[in-house]
This record gives sequence, C-alpha cells and structure tokens, in this order.
Amino acid sequence: MGKVNAASAPQVEEAEGYEGRFGEVDGYTIAFETYSADGDMRDLFKGLPNDQCQAPHWGYVLDGKITFHTAGGTEVFEAGDAYYVGPGHTPEIHAGGRVVEFSPSDELAKTMEVIMKNMEAMEG
Repeated sequence: MGKVNAASAPQVEEAEGYEGRFGEVDGYTIAFETYSADGDMRDLFKGLPNDQCQAPHWGYVLDGKITFHTAGGTEVFEAGDAYYVGPGHTPEIHAGGRVVEFSPSDELAKTMEVIMKNMEAMEG
C-alpha cells in the first residue's frame, strides 16, 4: 500500500501552461496535472514510435478537459470523466484542466526521457 498527495509529491515538472506533480507507488506513477494554457503536445513526443506516447494511462478529470489523439480518432474527456488511454496517443491540454493520472512507471519513464530531450531542444 502507499499514497501520493499533490501537495507533497516528490517530483515537480513545470513548463509553460503545465504543472505536474508526480509520485510512485508499487510500480505506478501517480500524476497530479494542472493546465493553465491550451497546448497541443504532439511535438514533445517526436522520436517515440509513431511520435506518440507508448505508456497507458488511467485517469480522472477533476476540472476542465483533456483531449487525446490516436490513430483511431480524437476523444475529449471532461470534468467527472474517468478514462483509459492506451499506448499510441498524444495529449492536447486545455486551460483550466486538472487531472489525476496513473501510469506504469517503466513505460512512463521511457516516454518522459524523450519528452525532456525535446523540451530542452525547444528551449535552446
């Protein structure tokens, strides 16, 4: 058993329009994400297979909405929706959105490595 709290999550990642607070429990990463601007995140996933996130996610939208793009189409999840999105997607965030998301840590780490490299390249 274990727990993660948004206020005390040990890892914090920030970018324009995004704040993520992360902690790990039993091989799963729990993310508390807040979006303060709209953004299509596709460019951050370049270099992954099909330029898409390869980690599955289970989540709950607390406020606002989040959109996921897949080969099969686009789906929007809004406040009150619980969701699952499998490997092979890219997210689009919307200002005012807040989600809690659960992901297998190993798969998420591989994706985050590419995202961080892409963010560094965009900044510099």
